[in-house]
Amino acid sequence: MRTTERADKAEREERTSRRRRALISHSHKDLRMHLKALCALAAAAFALTACNKSETPAEVQHDVATAQAEGQRDVADARSDAKEANADADKNVADAIADHDADDVAEQAHDANETADKGKSKIMIAQAEAAHKVAVEKCEALTDASQKECKDDADTTLDQVKEAAKTSR
Repeated sequence: MRTTERADKAEREERTSRRRRALISHSHKDLRMHLKALCALAAAAFALTACNKSETPAEVQHDVATAQAEGQRDVADARSDAKEANADADKNVADAIADHDADDVAEQAHDANETADKGKSKIMIAQAEAAHKVAVEKCEALTDASQKECKDDADTTLDQVKEAAKTSR
C-alpha cells in the first residue's frame, strides 16, 4: 500500500508540476507579447518626436545669435587661458635665465613652446566648436534629409578641425 501511496503522490506532484510549467509558459508568452507591443509603441513615439522639423526663421535667428554669443565667450575663455598659461611659461623661462642655468633655460623654453602650441590648439578647437554650434543652429531651418545632411557636414568639419589641432601640437 505504501508503494501505491508513493505512486499517487508522485503522480499528483507531476500533474502539479506540469500545471505550473504550463502557467509559467503562458505567462512568458503574454509578457513577450506585451513587451513587443510596448517596444513598438515606444519606437513609434520616438520616431514622431525625433522628426527633423524645421524651426521658424525667427527661432533659427534667435538660436544662431545665442550660439554666436556663447561661442564668442568660449573662444575668449580659451584665449584668456592660453594667455595665462603662456605668461606662466614665460616667467619660468625668465627665472631660469636669471638663475644662469643653461639646461633649465632650454627645458623651460621647450615647455613654453609646448604651452604655446597647446594654447593655439585649444583656441582653434574653441573657434571650431563655436562655428559648429552656429552651423547646427542654422541647419534647424532645413527639414528632414537636408537638415541631417547639414548637421552631418557640420560634425565632419568639426572633427577635421579637431584632428588638425591634435596633429599641430
